[in-house]
Amino acid sequence: MIVMKFGGSSVESAEAIQRVTEIVKSRLDRRPIVVVSAMGKTTNRLLTIADLAVGGQRDEALRELVSLRDFHLRESGMERTVDEHFQELAELVKGLAVLGELTPRSIDAISSFGERLSSLIVTNYFQHHGINAVHVDSRKVIVTDHRHTQAIPLLEQTYAKLVAAIPPLAKQQVVVMGGFIASTENGVTTTLGRGGSDFTASLVGAGVGAEEIQIWTDVDGMLTADPAIIPNAHRVKVISFIEAAELAYFGAKVLHPATVMPAIDGNIPVLILNSRRPQVEGTRIQSATVLSKNVIKSIACKGQVLVLNIRSTRMFMAHGFMRRIFEVFDRNQTSVDMVATSEVSVSLTIDQPERVEAIVAELREFAEVSVDENQAIICIVGENIRHTPGVGARVFNALGGINVRMVSQGASALNLGFVVAGGDLNAAVQALHGEFFADLDPAVFDA
Repeated sequence: MIVMKFGGSSVESAEAIQRVTEIVKSRLDRRPIVVVSAMGKTTNRLLTIADLAVGGQRDEALRELVSLRDFHLRESGMERTVDEHFQELAELVKGLAVLGELTPRSIDAISSFGERLSSLIVTNYFQHHGINAVHVDSRKVIVTDHRHTQAIPLLEQTYAKLVAAIPPLAKQQVVVMGGFIASTENGVTTTLGRGGSDFTASLVGAGVGAEEIQIWTDVDGMLTADPAIIPNAHRVKVISFIEAAELAYFGAKVLHPATVMPAIDGNIPVLILNSRRPQVEGTRIQSATVLSKNVIKSIACKGQVLVLNIRSTRMFMAHGFMRRIFEVFDRNQTSVDMVATSEVSVSLTIDQPERVEAIVAELREFAEVSVDENQAIICIVGENIRHTPGVGARVFNALGGINVRMVSQGASALNLGFVVAGGDLNAAVQALHGEFFADLDPAVFDA
């Protein structure tokens, strides 16, 4: 068995689903299990509709809902299925308009409809184009805790349900599931966070013991840098799990950060492939170390980052100061990306601004706090970093006059991260790409 996950751009229209159908047909002998995201930008549109409803714009929300319904009907032709789902959605939207409040549970209920619909539409398309396909509602087999909008899978229960339900069906049929969506043990709909369809695919792959997990997207694989900044970025042919995880965490959009963990546990290779160019070999992510003549494999970056500068109100940091800081972030369910410390201060970065006011208020009970907005993290990643002297010197020489706010090297010693002003992000990535990828190892990179 293999797992094939297709992202929103890969199922954004009937034409795109036709491409997916041909790709799946070419792999029927490998007993594929197909996981799909919502069609195109459906999730964003659903959340916009929810915001309009709770913001007192009920009629506008319902008009947008009709537009989204028409899109799904036009691309699928499944009038009854589409109407049933959008009738349910309309009732939810009307309820939100009355309550005037959007809770995490309501967000999950609304945003789940994208994958619920796309998986049914793709199943129907397969069936009408020569593929013996069956739909499985992911909410029946992916079990999570109650942390709505970013639920954490309960692995023991999830794997037990997957192994009981999926392999018997996959013997004769192509199983189609919606990514991103799950449910609690009580059957309440949850979601795995934005980009969570990759995570679903990895969970399914680990749960059924798949031989391979394929992530189909709209780029040729993992690249040496963000193609929006480096249009001629090079494809990385092969990379290790640990390198891919670092890149995903620090902003490589082609892969969800959580994806690799179940794959690592199951020692299942992950392939990143392009549904528009299926002939391209893509990127293979594997457990074995990937030797390269280049020092680094790729440059990841993340914009719109906040830097919090936290200074002890005492001359020196008292015992427990760091613990108190991170307890604040834990209570506010906010992750920290990078940390730098000195004798009396701590600087750290976050990319979740939703709780920053509450976090700062708590921190100011025992520390002085300032916040720098519109910052960017840049992270160079490669297993050779730990074995190669002078990498830092090459980085700072390449950056020239660009001011670096923070520097952090991971405990694994295979990444070097730093913070620059958001306005310097593109120039910094371009300078580093020129420095580290002027010459390429053809065994690892596609020029």
